[in-house]
Amino acid sequence: MKKRRPIAVDLFAGAGGMSLGFEQAGFDVLAAVEIDPIHCATHEFNFPSCTVLCKSVEDTTGEEIRQRAKIGDREIDAVICGSPCQGFSLMGKRVFDDPRNSLVFHFHRLVLELQPKYFVMENVRGITVGEHKQILKSLISEFQSHGYQVEENYQVLNAAHYGVPQSRERLFLLGARQDVKLPKYPQPITQIAKPNQLIKKNSLPLSPTVWDAIGDIPEVENYSDLLEKDWVFAEYGKSSDYAMILRGISTLADNYACDRQFDARILSSSFRTKHSPTTIQRFQETPQGEREPISRFHKLHPAGVCNTLRAGTDRYRGSFTSPRPIHPFTPRCITVREAARLHSYPDWFRFHITKWHGFRQVGNSVPPLLAKAVAKEIIRSLKVIPFKPSFSQQLGDEKLLQLKIFHATQLYLNA
Repeated sequence: MKKRRPIAVDLFAGAGGMSLGFEQAGFDVLAAVEIDPIHCATHEFNFPSCTVLCKSVEDTTGEEIRQRAKIGDREIDAVICGSPCQGFSLMGKRVFDDPRNSLVFHFHRLVLELQPKYFVMENVRGITVGEHKQILKSLISEFQSHGYQVEENYQVLNAAHYGVPQSRERLFLLGARQDVKLPKYPQPITQIAKPNQLIKKNSLPLSPTVWDAIGDIPEVENYSDLLEKDWVFAEYGKSSDYAMILRGISTLADNYACDRQFDARILSSSFRTKHSPTTIQRFQETPQGEREPISRFHKLHPAGVCNTLRAGTDRYRGSFTSPRPIHPFTPRCITVREAARLHSYPDWFRFHITKWHGFRQVGNSVPPLLAKAVAKEIIRSLKVIPFKPSFSQQLGDEKLLQLKIFHATQLYLNA
């Protein structure tokens, strides 16, 4: 076995959930392609040594990715992709000819141009049913005809089976070049926590609960500064094992991500929401684990897992905000940081300062611990020994998290 950090390219990278999961498994993600300039700026802040190409995959070539990211003629170990899912989603109207659905074929083109050993595509369950299944079958067939093996018994994985306190099902399609062995799908390591559930002997441990995830986070209602900005110095409560890992107080033995320099006293991504007295009353009266009847917002149960966090739509489709869960004890919607905890993001990871962009970045992304579980199987197939970089990395300029769309667009226009 040789000791090196394999390299990956992330397409449709968003804020970087998949990038982070692969880094935690032992990869160096050298390039990220993302069309949304706000997401690009956030990715650049959290991954300063990764080259961000702020453009559509439709306008990108494998050669450009290699040149811009200084990969040159090095062999790429994995191309990873969480392609846009709204056209395939089971939520709302599913449009067979949604132009975003054709983007998966640009993923196919870039894989063929980059010729990685492995590829991973993540998408919603909706691509596996109805008319959309034809797109998936066609994609698999195209890969097979161009020298890639594809696991035809593709699997839908639930994040809650991999240590994430959120029930979130997503399809993962795995492929490999003919000269390497197909990776296996990761085996579940946790089972979904349900209120008042008893653990049977010899069964999997329970996933972290909602309260394991957010119970130590300072109550934002106690900090008036959070009405004006998204961070404060704050006093944390007693942390669960899960929260201690995300706070950076303890670490998982199999976390090979580069350490980031950050101040653990800071509570970030926590702009407060001002609710009306009527809304507060309704939220207060809603039982834990049920939907509030008027807003249809789900009130989290502290002893269960979070329902699937959704992103809403982008500015091109009306800037619709998805329903945000209600905090289990305080009559308010959860903050971006609380959503990030429920998604398995560490506390050093920062999001755009606005609630709309921040929630979109969390809801659109692959939970890092789920991405890591898949990436570990590829590391195993590569027969490399993962290791942690010996240095810690400084995060990017905080101004990247404050940009408005216009300024973010200008930033990357000439890049």
